[in-house]
Amino acid sequence: MKIIVDAFGGDNAPLEIIRGCAEAVQGLDLDIMLTGREEEVRRVAKEDGISLERMEIVDAPSVLTMEDSAGDIMKAKADSSMAEGLRRLAAGEGDAFVSGGNSGALVVGSTLIVKRIKGIKRIAFAPVLPKNRGCFMLIDSGANVDCKAEMLQQFGVMGSIYMEKVMGVRNPRVALANIGTEDHKGGELQHAAFALLKDSPVHFTGNIEARDIPEDAADVIVADGFTGNVILKMYEGVALMLMGKLKRIFTKNAIHKLAAAVVLNDIKALKKDFDYNEYGGAPLMGCAKPVFKTHGSAKAKTVYNALRLTKAYVEGRVAEEIAEAVAAYRRAGESRAAESL
Repeated sequence: MKIIVDAFGGDNAPLEIIRGCAEAVQGLDLDIMLTGREEEVRRVAKEDGISLERMEIVDAPSVLTMEDSAGDIMKAKADSSMAEGLRRLAAGEGDAFVSGGNSGALVVGSTLIVKRIKGIKRIAFAPVLPKNRGCFMLIDSGANVDCKAEMLQQFGVMGSIYMEKVMGVRNPRVALANIGTEDHKGGELQHAAFALLKDSPVHFTGNIEARDIPEDAADVIVADGFTGNVILKMYEGVALMLMGKLKRIFTKNAIHKLAAAVVLNDIKALKKDFDYNEYGGAPLMGCAKPVFKTHGSAKAKTVYNALRLTKAYVEGRVAEEIAEAVAAYRRAGESRAAESL
C-alpha cells in the first residue's frame, strides 16, 4: 500500500512528518510518497539521520500556509505540496492522502481535485474522540457551517460505516446532536434530519444532548459543521482543563505526590485516552478516495497514528462501502416513489 503524505502540511513540517513516515514504513509496512520541496526534505532527513527507504519524493515548490485562503489551492498555490498530493491521489498514484495543512484548502482541494463520492452532497470533517467507554465520531466538525437535512443523513451513514470498518464497532449507534432528547426538539433542520436518519440504514438512537456525549450514549454524533465545531472545541478545552487541574492536585505537596505514585499507571492511561496524538486526526468523509487530515501541530507520533488509521480506512474499503450504501438507499427511494404512483 502506498500513502501520499504532504511533507509540508503542519507547524512541525517537514521534520516531524518525515519522522512519522519513517516509523510507519517500518511499523505498518507502508510505502510513502512525500510531496514538497525535495531538496529540503532530503537535507532535513540527512541532518536528523532519518532513512528515506521506501519513500518517494515528488517536488512541489510552494507551501499552503494557515493564512492562505482556501481557494488558493486551485490558484496561487496550485503548485503546493497539498495540491500536488491531491493530484497524485486523483491520478491513482497512491491509495490515500494525508495532510496536516490548511483545513479549508484541503476541503476545497479534495472536492475539486479528488471529487466527492457520487451522490454525497458535501465532504465532512469527522474526528474520533474519547468517551467513557471507547470512542465516538463527531461528523461534521467544521467543514460545512450551513447544512441541509439530507447532508446530516449522509453524515450518519458515512460515520456508521467508518466506525464499523475502521474502528471495529459493531452496529454503531448514531445520534443527532440537539438541545433535548425528545423527538420534537430542535429547529427545522433537526426535525427534518431526525426523520431522514430514522429512515436510514443505520442504528439511529434519536437525539442526544451535549452533556451525554462523553458517556457511552452513541458511537456517531451527527451535527451541522457549526454545532459540531463548537462541541469539538469545548470538548478539547474541558479535557485540557481537567487534566491540568488533576496535575496541580497531584503535585501540590509531598503527600499528594505519594498518592499520585500509587495510581500512576491509571493517570497515564487517562492521559492517553485524552491525547489527540493517539487518534491522529480526522478523515474527510465523502471524498471519492481516502483523504485524512492530521492536526496542524502534529508530531511524529500523530503522523504515525494518522497513517495507521488511513491504512485501516483503505483496507476497510470505506469509500467504496459509502458509495454502495448511498447508491442502495437512492435505489430504494426511487422504488418507493414508483410504488406510490
